[in-house]
Formats: sequence, C-alpha cells, structure tokens
Amino acid sequence: MNIKPLQDRVVVKMAEAEETTKSGIILSGSAKEKPEVAIVLEVGPGTSEVKMEVKKNDKVLISKYAGTNVKLEGEEYIIVRMEDILAVVD
Repeated sequence: MNIKPLQDRVVVKMAEAEETTKSGIILSGSAKEKPEVAIVLEVGPGTSEVKMEVKKNDKVLISKYAGTNVKLEGEEYIIVRMEDILAVVD
C-alpha cells in the first residue's frame, strides 16, 4: 500500500534508536532515547503558501509531538506538516 500525502504534508518513518553508545556500551530497551530523526518516505505537492523543502530519503529532525501516527500493514508511519520539520540532517 502506498501513502500519498496531500498539500503540505510529509510521510516519515522514525529512524531506529541506537543500540550502543559511541563508547560501545549496549543499551537496554528502557535506556534508549526516543529518536527524533526520521526518514522522509513521501512528500506532498505543497501549497501556494508552503514550499516543500524536503525530498524523499532525506533524514530530518521533527518536533517531538508532531504529526499523526498511522499504522498500515504492520508498519508505523507519521504524517507531519512541513512546518513540523525542524531541519535536514546530513
């Protein structure tokens, strides 16, 4: 199933939380921080007021409580507005 966002909306999937720290310590499930980095899967066309500044496969930082959670065919996605995307991560 394909999700095609409308107007200024973007479909993202959260990146996986880090399993180990930079020093090599393995984290338990409760010690992992919720990532705020997501991968852009689909981008809407935008509106006359909102220019879409991200593209498919960009890594982005999103607001912590932004968007609508959607579960389709066992996969979890978040649909956010362009304004809820804070930055593109290189």
